[in-house]
Amino acid sequence: MIGKGAKQRISSLPAPSGPQRALIISSFVSRVGNGLFNSAAVLYFTLVVHLPAAQVGVGLTIAGLAGLLAGLPAGNLADRYGPRTVWVTTLVMQAVTMTAFVFIHSGFTFTLIATLDRLAATASGAAGGALIARVGGERPAAFRARLRTFVNLGVVLGTLGAAFAVSVNTRPAYTALILANAASFACAGLIVLIGVPRYQPLPRPKEHHGWAVLADRPFVSFVALYGGMGLQYQAVSLLLPIWLSAHTDAPRWTVAAVYAVNSGVCVLLQSRIGSRVETPRQGGRAFRLAGLLFFVSCPLMALTADVPAWIAPGLAVVAVCVHSLGEVWESSAGFALGFGLAPDHAQGQYQGLFGIGFDAGQALAPVILTAAVLGLGQAGWLLLGAFFAALGAAGPPVAAWAERTRLTSRDTAACATHGRSHEAPLLTASPPPPPPSRSTAS
Repeated sequence: MIGKGAKQRISSLPAPSGPQRALIISSFVSRVGNGLFNSAAVLYFTLVVHLPAAQVGVGLTIAGLAGLLAGLPAGNLADRYGPRTVWVTTLVMQAVTMTAFVFIHSGFTFTLIATLDRLAATASGAAGGALIARVGGERPAAFRARLRTFVNLGVVLGTLGAAFAVSVNTRPAYTALILANAASFACAGLIVLIGVPRYQPLPRPKEHHGWAVLADRPFVSFVALYGGMGLQYQAVSLLLPIWLSAHTDAPRWTVAAVYAVNSGVCVLLQSRIGSRVETPRQGGRAFRLAGLLFFVSCPLMALTADVPAWIAPGLAVVAVCVHSLGEVWESSAGFALGFGLAPDHAQGQYQGLFGIGFDAGQALAPVILTAAVLGLGQAGWLLLGAFFAALGAAGPPVAAWAERTRLTSRDTAACATHGRSHEAPLLTASPPPPPPSRSTAS
């Protein structure tokens, strides 16, 4: 049973403004659909459509790599035409591609539709990030942390719903899941159209161009760090279940327990911790702390192979608690630096690159984790923990480097204001502007 303090934290999460509340509800609805589909997708493709597992894997890999191409173009479109328009368009595209999965009958059509779906999802991430920056006003990182709490809760609820379809294991049951996910995208888009204003694009300096983010070396460096640290997600979702099944005597229900603990910790703590990590400097320190927590959790996961069967589940839960706490700090760091380092007029472009870095890390994670960690056994877990700690240690220096470049750009802008320079700065140190007045949002 959830304690009174935890209930109060959850009940206090919804934001007071209309646009923020609409965006939370929209994201929650779409993620319930994701939870319904993602938990049963592979079973549908292999058991119902009868595609070979290897073919499904290849198709998903192709789709994932192709999807990386959509991040920057979609972000630029969001900056140029407004994030709401682009985001709603991508939600409609995802509703269409998800519906099309019901009609696939071959590996080629599966790969084609999966690729289109991944392109739309990547574009949605870039435009959605820009919209969050506008809706979040002066505290986009805190709002993004609050939003992630409900996103996690939505995925958990969707996963529970998918368990019913998996137990029935019929084509109509799986079809219902797919169509429910498609409907969730359509509903999410409708909620945004009704409850979120159409923010106008912000003025851009003359020097701005579609690839300006690639010249921002501190931001690109952090994207690389964050993409590498993103391996930690699949350390819990992919690596630990395999390890518990193949290398320990823990009962099978342990895998479900660690999933539940991971989700529960993130739901309960994300907003509370995220509201304390808003500036780039705070983000750098949070990133370092996350690396240290992963440095502790990985050896604990390795130790589950050396303890009796009755101890292994408890040790796995303790390890995942520590790891989940690191995940909350890591994601909070990503929100603080991802939004805080981006200039107001180019949030879409910056969020696009941020998403590309994260998705690239996720695409490489299965190969790296299964080959390096499982191949080396417990030594592999220790190396993985050291890898996370090293990435985390680089967080504060990169954040300080980024802040120095923003201060330099702000000084250049001040010189321009006093007539000593005619060049508009590419980067600004000011926070994103507040959303329009309530009358505009209504």
